[in-house]
Amino acid sequence: MIIGLHHAQITIPKGTEAEGKAFYCELLGLQEIDKPDALKGRGGFWLSVGHQEVHVGTEDGVDRLATKAHLAYQVEDIRYWRDRLEESGVEILEAVPIPGFARFEFRDPFGNRVEMIQSVEESNQ
Repeated sequence: MIIGLHHAQITIPKGTEAEGKAFYCELLGLQEIDKPDALKGRGGFWLSVGHQEVHVGTEDGVDRLATKAHLAYQVEDIRYWRDRLEESGVEILEAVPIPGFARFEFRDPFGNRVEMIQSVEESNQ
């Protein structure tokens, strides 16, 4: 029986961990968590997102702009995130509307697709 989602993984190019941490930890405010010693030599870093984890691994030779694969971060104030990202020079991409949700997309510095999504009352959209 599957009981939940433990973690999801994205990748960034090898050697770009500092830029990745600046984006994910400083701009997005996600908390870095320790990787097990056995995995530290492989590069990347791990993040805590609510009760789940996002593992940021390293991988070269990937066209991250060519995929629709993405993570969607659930937020409480989508306007705050849109403003914060725009002020930081991140291009906001409008997402296809879904009833009951406000959302938008963007690409991280490595081309990974990212979504911010907030549950809202349809009358407030």
